[in-house]
Amino acid sequence: MEFSHAMAEQDITLTPAAQGVMRKLFDDVEDDDITAIRLFVSGGGCSGMTYGMTFTGDKFDNDKIYDAEGFKVYVDSVAFNYLQGVEIDYAENGMNGASFVFNNVFAATGGSGGCSGCGSSGGGGGCA
Repeated sequence: MEFSHAMAEQDITLTPAAQGVMRKLFDDVEDDDITAIRLFVSGGGCSGMTYGMTFTGDKFDNDKIYDAEGFKVYVDSVAFNYLQGVEIDYAENGMNGASFVFNNVFAATGGSGGCSGCGSSGGGGGCA
């Protein structure tokens, strides 16, 4: 069985707000080596998993690829197992400013989480 790099439409959803901000951030990068935005998951200790995103110029053999309008999103197969079914939104959080929010994380198994654009936030429901 051959590995499929393509993601199905229901695998990851970017709201229009998230997609717009991600595209602007991607367009503002002045490094020709940056080819995509990478979503990642890392152990968060007592607070659960940490969800994040970063710019990348590296595509690996086990990456799933989401073709968004104007940019690509890479997710390695391990992170994909945790993120499948996620909706990524960008929301105003009052005095805390705006942030990316990962909704429905672990939709199939229960749980929830937030992320940080810099990858430093745990399951607090939002990103800075």
